[in-house]
Amino acid sequence: MSALTRRTTGPERAPRRTAVKRQRGVVALFVGPFLALFLLVFAAPIVYSAIQSLYAERASGPLGLGGITSRFVGFANFSTVLHSGDYWHGMARVFLFGIVQVPFMLCAALALALALDSIAARGVAAFRTVFFLPYAIPGVVAALLWSYLYLPQISPYTKLLGVIGLHPDLLGPGLVLWSIANITTWTYTGYNMLIILSSLKTIPQELFEAARIDGASEWQIAWRIKVPAVRRALVLAGVLSIIGTLQLFTEPTVLQGISFGVSSTYTPTMYAFTAAFSNSDSGVASAGSIVVALLAGVLSVVYYRFTMRKADA
Repeated sequence: MSALTRRTTGPERAPRRTAVKRQRGVVALFVGPFLALFLLVFAAPIVYSAIQSLYAERASGPLGLGGITSRFVGFANFSTVLHSGDYWHGMARVFLFGIVQVPFMLCAALALALALDSIAARGVAAFRTVFFLPYAIPGVVAALLWSYLYLPQISPYTKLLGVIGLHPDLLGPGLVLWSIANITTWTYTGYNMLIILSSLKTIPQELFEAARIDGASEWQIAWRIKVPAVRRALVLAGVLSIIGTLQLFTEPTVLQGISFGVSSTYTPTMYAFTAAFSNSDSGVASAGSIVVALLAGVLSVVYYRFTMRKADA
């Protein structure tokens, strides 16, 4: 009986193995290009930067014409970054920026999403496009547009505030950080609104109908049903905002040309950029970038676990 079983099952296994190999080949055909691009565009630069952070490059000869020499220095570049006052001043600046700007932006995005999801909203598609449009504008262009609105000579805001006796310098050392926060809020609020709005669209309409039958107002429905239902979307938007805050670069770099309040090391990423392209020290630049990446990862995990624990409580 066992011999008969072996004879009948043996030929049957061959087609199955062929089918499995064919399926694996199809999977490799679709996944292969993505993995190749991932390794080339994402993984390879990270590995190269990690290796570069362990070396110091110096130009030799008069005016640096003798070529570039590289030597292994271990963690000396990380020590330089961690003991740099400019680097940590920039880090403190982006922390203050994130503590104020991120919650304000997420609240604004939540309010817009709830407004567009309400039954009273009309022309939702048009409003959604208008709110998302700033995100579609390149960051450099957006910063340039706002820089004209901040210049004291032509700024309409300065003139309006001057009517009531206020004369703020929006590009001065005391206010330029919040001028940058205004640009990023204008740019990314619509993007985060779409994340929250897409989560709102997944809520069953039966919940709203049942709540209205029980006498709940639209405000109660929004606060007790909609907001708890989109907590995961808010957490996702918060994680993305934390990472973006630590990578703050485009807006302060553009405003640096017209503001004395923005230095070349105003943020950690600007510190790394200056080290690489002004000081020709790619090792320190790589070390500074890796520290930013590690801090972004740690803060994102802490924020995610803290918010999800409160949401599940």
